[in-house]
Amino acid sequence: MSQPRPSRRPAPVEPDELEAPPPRGRQAWLALLVMAVLIAAVAGGGLLIKHAIEPVVPAALANCATSTQIAPHEFIGPQPMCITAAQKLQATITTSQGDIVVQLHPEVAPVTVNNFVVLAVHGYYNGLGFWKAEDWVVQGGDPRGDGRGGPGYSLPDETTTTPWELGAVGMARVPGGAVNGSQFFIEKADWPSPGPTAAYNRFGTVTSGMDKAQVLSVTDTIVSVTIQVS
Repeated sequence: MSQPRPSRRPAPVEPDELEAPPPRGRQAWLALLVMAVLIAAVAGGGLLIKHAIEPVVPAALANCATSTQIAPHEFIGPQPMCITAAQKLQATITTSQGDIVVQLHPEVAPVTVNNFVVLAVHGYYNGLGFWKAEDWVVQGGDPRGDGRGGPGYSLPDETTTTPWELGAVGMARVPGGAVNGSQFFIEKADWPSPGPTAAYNRFGTVTSGMDKAQVLSVTDTIVSVTIQVS
């Protein structure tokens, strides 16, 4: 009589050799732990980003308060004066293309420089775009993003004999209207003929980063504006 062939099937695994699934309570605990870690990481990252873009206010400008704010980018009136014409002020405009350093001129445009400084140290410009970018000029600082926005007030005319040329920084204005309270522009080339026919409050000059200004487009943004006092 032939012997029965040994079975080729694997031996059954005894129950105590199986890896028992974790209890449901443990699964829920692990899921909650993972979720808590993810939430903490996201929140921490958000705090780091917020801290990174918060304006750094020099001690000399600690008293620069805004006028009464009535909306995220709108105020009841012009900004109170907090600078002096004797101060040496410099603005670093950090854009999506890089840093543009501007020497401010409070000696010739004190109201305009003060306005720009107060808005900058309170983060007004953070995240705003450049709505206009042409061969000779780039313009930003409009909370609406269409050239018609502003902080709710205008600036007085401040004229100067300083020439308009490459790197000049001034304030926009509606033809026939007043100087805008927040929109500024950087001159990238000669002003088209016949040149400026009204006051555009030339309040600064680019000292470095002009190559970054040259490539700014309507898709670029202002990350932050930092003011230094020396």
